[in-house]
Amino acid sequence: MKREIKILGTGCAKCIKLAALAKQAAIELGIEYELEKVSDINDIISYGVMLTPALVVDGEVKIAGSLPSIDQIIDYIK
Repeated sequence: MKREIKILGTGCAKCIKLAALAKQAAIELGIEYELEKVSDINDIISYGVMLTPALVVDGEVKIAGSLPSIDQIIDYIK
């Protein structure tokens, strides 16, 4: 099953880092995934997110407002 991973953020350093970590986590898990960066503020707000970066997996916000570790991201994705 292909996982849908979205990074919500306006392109700040933490948003870029979260995208890289999410990609690394998906590769380590050996899963099929699609990674999308969402930078439109209205799209971000539509998820109920007020603080970025945020990680969304299969439509569910997993974390917002902080940069999780690679191990946390793996737990969120698997």
